[in-house]
Amino acid sequence: MIRVLWYHLCMDLFDFTENTNQVKPLAERMRPRSLSEFIGQKHIVGEGTLLRRAIAADRLGSCIFYGVPGSGKTSLANIIAETTKSHFEKLNAVSSGVSDAKKVIDEARSRLKLYGTRTYLLLDECHRWNKAQSDCMLSAIEEGVITFIGSTTENPFISMTKAIVSRCRLFEFKPLSSEEIIGALRASLTDERGLKAYNVTCADDVLAHFAYASDGDLRIAYNSLELAVITTPPDKNGVIEITKEIASQSVQKKYLSIDESTYYDMISAFCKSLRGSDSDAAVYWMERLISSGCDPMLICRRLVVHSAEDVGMADPYALTIAVSAMTAMQNIGLPEGRIPLTEAILYVCEASKSNSVVGALYSAHDAVEKTYGDVVPKHLKDANYKQEKIEGYKYPHSYGGWVEQQYLPDAIKDETFYHPSENGFEKNLVRAKVIRRNKG
Repeated sequence: MIRVLWYHLCMDLFDFTENTNQVKPLAERMRPRSLSEFIGQKHIVGEGTLLRRAIAADRLGSCIFYGVPGSGKTSLANIIAETTKSHFEKLNAVSSGVSDAKKVIDEARSRLKLYGTRTYLLLDECHRWNKAQSDCMLSAIEEGVITFIGSTTENPFISMTKAIVSRCRLFEFKPLSSEEIIGALRASLTDERGLKAYNVTCADDVLAHFAYASDGDLRIAYNSLELAVITTPPDKNGVIEITKEIASQSVQKKYLSIDESTYYDMISAFCKSLRGSDSDAAVYWMERLISSGCDPMLICRRLVVHSAEDVGMADPYALTIAVSAMTAMQNIGLPEGRIPLTEAILYVCEASKSNSVVGALYSAHDAVEKTYGDVVPKHLKDANYKQEKIEGYKYPHSYGGWVEQQYLPDAIKDETFYHPSENGFEKNLVRAKVIRRNKG
């Protein structure tokens, strides 16, 4: 009797595991199990990189993975959990509090003392922890009791407490390329964990549409493909064929009616028409791209960039109008969103042009790369937290709004990065600079 009960218990457990795996989304079933299966992020986990060596040696220190959704942050953390000889704990910042963190720390301290075993703590959505929750973790990280791995879609410099960030090495995850997503989708069609049982055929250009619509998010691509497969009946031969139309319905994004090369050529033509002040051509290429299935938000983003890159300070209002058009498209959508978008395109095209903003940016970047020992001039230092007395700063408003004084580090104190043009609004800036120079 006991043997029969044990048999049924094992069979129920087996059925439960099988059913659980079946209901998991494709993105969850296809999670990589090792670094060799991991997709993308070659800049941080490619052969010979610091992070890959640290994982292989099981000597990873506290770190924060941040970047866009679907780029592999949680997957890499799971790989670390599978490869490390240390104990691994997981928490989600949304559902855990100070008591949960303290429990993990206490158990980790005991584990280290009794068995010499270190503990990793993976904290998903780590930006959601408040200061009190973060502070309780600080001493454990410093003492090596806990090796902290945070995962977030937010910029940790802005969304997390500085004390935690300063104790971690940061790794930024980039959106996956179309080629990486297409490769992952193709593999899922023949993988036992994936969609092999469905006997699916899907042309490369259809897989490319899933990749295009996912915008670098592999999770979206997986889930869209799975939705297409499970909702498409097989033909008389038992084959499920995913067509362009099915793909477009599954991702809710129109299939591109142009090839990839033509698509990028048209985007280039649109951008160059903006720069060349040809409003007719810019509006034409905008409408041509949208009618071909291009995401209108891509056009909006390019317009915002060019309003600063090619118009810039010659007409600073162009950036405001471009951003307003992007917001309108987000809130209104197609087809009406094309109206404010067209207005903004016309404004950017007809505005005076200057690339001085880009020139200033690149010049400053070059200076930062080449300058060493760039100590803040003493009269500009923050006087609130310094023991020594800070003197010498001239408050510009006490001198009518401007006064001659040094703001750059000594090594580059005479450098000039911004050179205004004689176009549009910048003509006023040129005159103002001359007046200030004469006054100085």
